[in-house]
Amino acid sequence: MSETVVSGMRPTGKLHLGNYFGALKSWVELQNTDECYFFVADWHALTTGYEETEDLQKNCFEVVVDWLAAGLDPDKTVIFLQSDVPEHAELHLLLEMITPVPWLERNPTYKAARQELGKNQTANLGFLSYPVLQTADILAYSATRVPVGEDQKPHLELGREIVRRFNHLYDAELPEMLPLLRQTPHLLGTDGRKMSKSYDNCIYLSDSPEERRAKIMKAKTDMGSEPGAKIPSDGPVGNLFMMLELFATADKLSHYKELYRTGKIQYGYMKEAIADAMNNYFKSFDRRRAEFLKQPELIEKILNDGKIKARQRAQKTLQTVKEKIGLA
Repeated sequence: MSETVVSGMRPTGKLHLGNYFGALKSWVELQNTDECYFFVADWHALTTGYEETEDLQKNCFEVVVDWLAAGLDPDKTVIFLQSDVPEHAELHLLLEMITPVPWLERNPTYKAARQELGKNQTANLGFLSYPVLQTADILAYSATRVPVGEDQKPHLELGREIVRRFNHLYDAELPEMLPLLRQTPHLLGTDGRKMSKSYDNCIYLSDSPEERRAKIMKAKTDMGSEPGAKIPSDGPVGNLFMMLELFATADKLSHYKELYRTGKIQYGYMKEAIADAMNNYFKSFDRRRAEFLKQPELIEKILNDGKIKARQRAQKTLQTVKEKIGLA
């Protein structure tokens, strides 16, 4: 039986390999089996990037282009901008009325961000209430499955608590969302740290074949290996082997694993093999992306069609919520 799936991405910059393997690739698969709603979370982007909005519209456009190039099909799934569906905001407001502030303050993601970024950068109400808006995003479509990573599970559980509280208060039967967890490769940046634009260590989906190759060739490694060495599961070298496993043939992967075990590894050759395999993997993606970039009017039509479909569904949920509260 088909499920309703909802997820979004914040347009805070170019999408990279981590975004692709962490979410986008699975979205493309889900659209063939489930009813899917995928949105560009431009409101969510403002929770931390409210002072830097000059590239927001451009980033939204680029995100949608990457989605389409990766294989999201507007004939199979609904693609839209979060800010084009005001029902999200109204649902957010209504859910905030029943959400205790301590629930938000104990959110581990919020607490970790306060420690990392500092109190002043996370003191805005939008950042604190992020999980409530996320709950509204999901509830608007009565979604039962939400593709998330481990770091988003606390937000989703908080959303479930909010829905349960609403159902209890108003004798309602709103559906509780469940996480759709998938095993995804944890790709690091080219310097061995978390892949992040702030570290300038990303391989972007929009990179040209030449740019990908240059970044791979500069990727951090160690001094080589001794005979009998065990291939690391993490760190810069482990990350290179993960890329090789994702993009190259099994024979190529086996070849370089053997070179590492015997202490004969030469990373320059291995990096060339990774770059070749990666560029071959993204050959059709590159072609489709170039085609979509030439058709901004098509992107606009896809988003407008998605807005209409999303609003039709979200309005039904909002009406039900308002009736239960007594506002309708």
